[in-house]
This record gives sequence, C-alpha cells and structure tokens, in this order.
Amino acid sequence: MSPEDNAGTEREAIQPSEQTLDRPVVAPPVDIYEDDGGLVIVADLPGVGKDGVSATVEAGVLTIEGRAGRSDTDGSVLYREYEPSDYHRHFALGESIDPTGITAEITNGVLTVHLPKAESAKTRKIEVTGG
Repeated sequence: MSPEDNAGTEREAIQPSEQTLDRPVVAPPVDIYEDDGGLVIVADLPGVGKDGVSATVEAGVLTIEGRAGRSDTDGSVLYREYEPSDYHRHFALGESIDPTGITAEITNGVLTVHLPKAESAKTRKIEVTGG
C-alpha cells in the first residue's frame, strides 16, 4: 500500500516527495505501518550494510540513502544480472511526527525507521469528575 492510499492523519503524517539528483539511484520499495507509538517505515535496500546507509531529517523531510557494497573481482565480468544500486527516497513529515525521537536500524538489507508521534498528536484520556 502506498502512502497515498492512507487516509486522514496518516496522509498528513508522511508524504513521498520528488527530488532531482546528479547520479542514477533507485527509489527503494517501502511499507509504512502505524502502531500506537507512531509510524514505521520498512525499506528494502539489498546489498546495503550499516556503513552504507544514512537517514536524516532536515526541514521536516526524512531522507533515506543507501550505497550497496560493490563486489570486486580479480577477473573481468563475463555476465552480470545484478548491478548494485544506490538508493534514495525522501518523505515530508507532518506535524504529528516528533523528529527528535526518530530511530533506525538495518538488518540484512532491510532498513526499519521508527517515527514516533508528537505528544500533541497522541490520544490522551481525560478524567471526568462530578457528583
């Protein structure tokens, strides 16, 4: 499901955006989930390890970049079906996301980014008093 398919608060919380880069890159496929604490983005970055990935937030935009490891060979390549790619994707964050609490981890080429809800966006139970 794409972010555009989400409704209401989810649509306002995160939106993909476009950018022109000076090198060829692949926009990695992502899944976006909502849980009680906020949103979770799961991005497939095949061939990317911890040293080859970055996630940054600037001016309300989350940017994910990855550089896949290149395999060096002693001989010349005779046939290749897979070429490691560089990855780039960014998302505009809504006010319901707390940018200071964002965390990320990568395992086996799968990047998981946790985007916590801002305190003002969390549901709060109100005690009702009376007689």
